[in-house]
Amino acid sequence: MPEQQEKLKNNEVEELSNELIYRHYLMNKGKIRELFCEMTLPEYIALHLIAAESKKSSIYSGRTYLKDLSEKMQMTIRQTSKMVGELKDRGLVLWSHDGNGKEGTFVTITDTGKEMLTRQEEILKEYYRKVIETYGKENLIELLQMMKQLDTVMSSKIEEMEALKADGRIDRNDE
Repeated sequence: MPEQQEKLKNNEVEELSNELIYRHYLMNKGKIRELFCEMTLPEYIALHLIAAESKKSSIYSGRTYLKDLSEKMQMTIRQTSKMVGELKDRGLVLWSHDGNGKEGTFVTITDTGKEMLTRQEEILKEYYRKVIETYGKENLIELLQMMKQLDTVMSSKIEEMEALKADGRIDRNDE
């Protein structure tokens, strides 16, 4: 671990951060999006989360509350509402509320949504089957574990910076 914590030179930090941002951009920009014909990546994730919740929770009759979906997708309620509204308009989810709506709004996946999700999952499974065969299952597992660790570190550093800003100890010019 000490070698990971050694001080990096500014040019090394810049080079590594730019490469990481570029790889993230490429993954999100075009390459993976080509696999999505009937829906966007965020819509797929939302439908997948809604479908998974409906399978595991008979208590709530397959309901996924908008607040929970928003938190899981790390989106604002407004962004989530807009996306869910579009999914509803396409007949992929039903959007309703408890009581008078103050208790929360929720979505459930429709049969049409399930069918579209299944088609998309088949495309992704076939693609990733080929990727895993070439890249290696162990390599992918290790990469995913490392990505999760990196995400944890990055999130904690953002939280630290936000706390310092809130305390007035740094401003945007100091970053």
